[in-house]
Amino acid sequence: MNWQALDASILFPAFLAGLIVLSTHVPFGQRVLERGIIFIDLAVAQVAGLGVIVADTWGWEVHGWGTQVAAASAAILAALLLNGLEKRYAKIQEALIGVMFVLAATASILVLSNNPHGGEHLKDLLVGQILFVSLDQLWPIAGLYLGIVATWFAFAQDRGSIWFYILFAIMVTASVQLVGIYLVFASLIIPALATRLLKGFSRLAVAYGVGILGYGAGLVTSALLDLPSGAVVVWALALFGLIAGVATQAPARD
Repeated sequence: MNWQALDASILFPAFLAGLIVLSTHVPFGQRVLERGIIFIDLAVAQVAGLGVIVADTWGWEVHGWGTQVAAASAAILAALLLNGLEKRYAKIQEALIGVMFVLAATASILVLSNNPHGGEHLKDLLVGQILFVSLDQLWPIAGLYLGIVATWFAFAQDRGSIWFYILFAIMVTASVQLVGIYLVFASLIIPALATRLLKGFSRLAVAYGVGILGYGAGLVTSALLDLPSGAVVVWALALFGLIAGVATQAPARD
């Protein structure tokens, strides 16, 4: 084990990024699970990633406002399309979400086919570069997420599904560039799935606990073993999610 790799100047911003992502993904993930649209985050995240790739191909700065607008616009359009499809084709909604994901993923491959660094760009979008985030990069996202959380808990839950989709698209656009598509999905679904038998505040608290422990243990383990951080955090989330799911499982009765 490489104990010298436990560098707080690297791990702390990464852990803070995880906390910021969890602040919105935990409550949204619970709603995604309740509505049975499990793969919506993958689809919208992939479309947002496609927006980033297209903007980069046009020569726009990766973290510039133009790229962010392109990614957010693509994600919002995808979300509005899914909202319309949900109303018209509710029975096949999950299948349509899967088709959108595949189309966006393959479009990304096609756009990057002549780019010598295309494989690296795809890896960054999927696995993320959480260890390379800086505090300066996090503050604007933290402010954005604070607004999303405040809107969500204040009134968006009672305003119909279109608000859910719009807020979801904005949130995922920022998240996918921060931690990657795999961690976006894991942060949304694993804490929600692990606490599905709980209700109210206790469910929210335990779900946040799963997320915090997963990110903390995953980042430390990846540093010690010199493994890709995003992938290790996903496995750590799954482990703590399994523990929480077993612990909250109602005992079987004859």
